[in-house]
This record gives sequence, structure tokens and C-alpha cells, in this order.
Amino acid sequence: MTDLLLVFPVLVPMLTAVLALLAYRSLHGQRTVSMVGAALVFAADIALLIEVVRNGIAATRIGNWPAPYGITFVADEFSALMLALTGLIGFAVALYSLAGIERESEAFGYHPVYHFLLMGVSGAFLTGDLFNLYVWFEVMLVASFVLMALGGERRQMQGAIKYVALNLISSILFLAAVGILYGMAGTLNMADLASKFSVSDSEYSRSVLRTTSMLFIVAFGIKAAAFPLFFWLPASYHLPAPAVSALFAGLLTKVGVYALIRVFTLIFVQDTGYTHTVILVIAGLTMATGVLGAVSQNEFRRILSFHIVSQIGYMIMGLGLFTPLGLAASVFYIAHHIIVKTNLFLVSGAVERIGHSSDLKVLGGLYRARPELSMLFLVPALSLAGLPPLSGFFAKLGLVKAGLIQEQYLIVGVALAVSLLTLFSMMKIWNEAFWKAKPERAGMLAYSDVHLRYQLTPIGLLAAVTLSIGILAGPVFGFAERAGNQLFQPADYIRVVLGGVR
Repeated sequence: MTDLLLVFPVLVPMLTAVLALLAYRSLHGQRTVSMVGAALVFAADIALLIEVVRNGIAATRIGNWPAPYGITFVADEFSALMLALTGLIGFAVALYSLAGIERESEAFGYHPVYHFLLMGVSGAFLTGDLFNLYVWFEVMLVASFVLMALGGERRQMQGAIKYVALNLISSILFLAAVGILYGMAGTLNMADLASKFSVSDSEYSRSVLRTTSMLFIVAFGIKAAAFPLFFWLPASYHLPAPAVSALFAGLLTKVGVYALIRVFTLIFVQDTGYTHTVILVIAGLTMATGVLGAVSQNEFRRILSFHIVSQIGYMIMGLGLFTPLGLAASVFYIAHHIIVKTNLFLVSGAVERIGHSSDLKVLGGLYRARPELSMLFLVPALSLAGLPPLSGFFAKLGLVKAGLIQEQYLIVGVALAVSLLTLFSMMKIWNEAFWKAKPERAGMLAYSDVHLRYQLTPIGLLAAVTLSIGILAGPVFGFAERAGNQLFQPADYIRVVLGGVR
């Protein structure tokens, strides 16, 4: 049963995509297949999370080839949580897409490509092998490029080209680093690499590992949109359909963060005084530059796009601190941010549809026109800024506490200052789009109740999850602490993958 649960998160979206392709003549058929497939993936991901929580780390070997020779799927509490969040976001955005995607985009393959993207994300979270991680990254890259370019507008194509160009550079660096590791160890199974590199036997091998670790930082840093190679993200994420932007904002950069955390808690732990200090410096610079970009913008989704960059800094801050508490806070922060940022982009789509624009100077009066949407905006916006008792407060509190324990006062100061600027930019959106009076020349779209229901339902669902995480912060952070301990002490992970004993 466990073997099936480990395969379902990849198998179900693949079959859903194929069935949606077969139903290409019927938009109703594609929508039905997409929703059923998204619900099944969500259910499978939750079942796997429950299995891992109850029985510990799970692994399976495709074709029964023993590790490190075969393809291994493995789920610890961190990867199982990421899969469950993928299922939640996949379901919520699929529901939103019923009213948030133009019929022309649906006709040109939105639904099958959407599920191919979910397949790639799930595969990246499950794989126990670096080369297969590269393969899943490429699956995501192809699917995300198609989704970004759907619609064929000039601005979309420009953004898509920037996105693909930088990610291809990242893929080249990733593949080069993978080749170096294979040449050194003769394996690419991450648990096997961790076992072989646990003790470096010479200064030469330590130097090569340090150089290779920098290649991984650059490669995964590009994919995660970390400083200084983040500029592709705010240049592209605000251009596709809001449903696509929401999916990208919630999941794609988090795969890069996940890969960083996995590799730098499992393989590159011989010289943490150097490698993780570099990561900590990058975290602080990513926070600062991202939030300054957000403050300078006046377009709804561009502000949110720069905030993705800023929040990536918080996620890798815990990795840079490299303590069990720091890693736990990073896990908690990633979970919080996936939900909150996806929801903010979904809200932005509804705002654009109602107000005819995403320019804050043109928008206004939305609080009076749609008070329910206004309240649903405040939940993720204030959570992103870190106000209690919402999930963002507890995520940042964990990181600040971990930083103070390590006496890393500078990064703690940066994190607190960035949080204030985040609140400022969220209130800027509130004041301009929701609170101020509607400009005289601006209009409001006659928006059908059916369409609004399709969009408000997933927005309300994600807002409820955000509130629940804040209310249940104790047990949720307890889960994150267990995940952080597994990352900090990966002996059980290595044993299960290589020894096959749970």
C-alpha cells in the first residue's frame, strides 16, 4: 500500500493529463477530468502525509532495483508536507480556473499542461536521485513555459523567454554539478552520496565538494529566485493568467528552495561554516532587495511578484542558520507562504476582473463593491506581513528565535525591517485598491455570481487554511520541528533509502 501511495502523486496527474488530452474536443470534459484528477491527487497526497506521520519515512524502488542503482521515491515529513500542499494548491487553482481561464487558453491545452506541471512538481518532491531531480525540473520547465505563453500576447512571450533563458542556464549548471558528483562518487542517489561524503578523505575532495556546492547554490538559487539572479521572476510572473501566476507563485520557486534544503542538509554538510554562511548572506540580500522592489511598484501582481523574491530570503534563512529550530522554522515558513502567496494571486485575478485593471492608481472602491473579497484579501496580506495571530507571525517568530539563539543579530534585524516594509506594501494595496473611492473614469465589470463563486470558493478555502494554521500553530510547529530534526539528522533517511528498513 505504501508503494502505491508513493507513486500516486506522480501517476494520477500524468493519467489526468492524458485523459484531458483525449477530451480535447470538449471543454466541459476537460474541466471535469481536471477537477476529478486534482481532487484525487489531493486525496493521495494527504493519505501519504498521514502514512509518513504514523509510520515514518517511506521509500519505494521502481522496478525493484535496489538503491543506489534504481529509481527511488522517498517521502520524509518534509517532502510529504510539500506534496500535501501541492495537492491543496492544485485543487484550489483548478477550481479557480473554471472561471479564471479564457476559453481560448483551455482549447489550446491548459488543462493537460496544468496536470503535467503538477506531475513534475510531485516528482521533484519525491525523487531520491539527483539526476531524476534534474529530469523533473525539466518537466516543470517545459510545462510552465507553455502555461506562461498561453494567450500569445507580446508581453507574455517576452516574459516567457526571460523565464526560460535563465532557467536553462540554471539547468546547465545543475547538470554540470551533477556530472562532477557522479565522477567523484559513481552514484547520484542522494542518500548514497550523503553516506560517501560524510567523511572527506582529502583536502582535494573537500575543495571539489566546496566548488560543486557553489554550483548547486547558483543553479537552485536561480530556480528559487534568490539574490542576485532573481530578476526573471518579477519580469514574468505578473504576465500570464492570474490562475497560472498563482500556481507558479505557490509552487515553482518552492521546488528550488526544497532542492536547496535537501541538498544542503544531506550532501553538503562537510563545511557548513562556509557554505551555510554564504546561504545566510544570500538570504538577507534576497529579503532586502525583494521588498524594496515591491515597495517601488504600483501594479498589483508586480508587487506580489517582488514579494515572492523577498519571502524566499526568509525560507533559506533557516537553512543558513543550520540548526534544528532554524530548519523547522523554514519548513513552517514554506508551508505558510505557499498558501498565502497563492491566495494573494488568486485575489489579484478577481480584482483585475472586477476593476478592469491591475494598476493601483486606476483601482478603487472595491471594499464597498465587494466587501467579502476585501476581507479575504486581508487574511493572506496580514499573514504575509507577519501580524499575529496569523500563520506568518509564527513562521517569522521561529526564524527570529533561531537567529537570536545563534547570535546572528544582523540577519534578524534585516528580517524584522523587511517585515515592516512588507506590511507597508500590503497596506498600500489595501488603501489604493480597496479603501479609497473609485476613480470617476474607472468602471466595475458586471460580474456574474457563478463566476464570482468559482473564484471566491478557493480564495475562502485557502484563507481558512491560513487562519487554521495560526490557531493551531502549536501542533503545526511541532510537526515542523520533527521535519526539521529529520533534515538536521538524516541518518533515518539514509537508512530507509539504502537499507529498505522503516
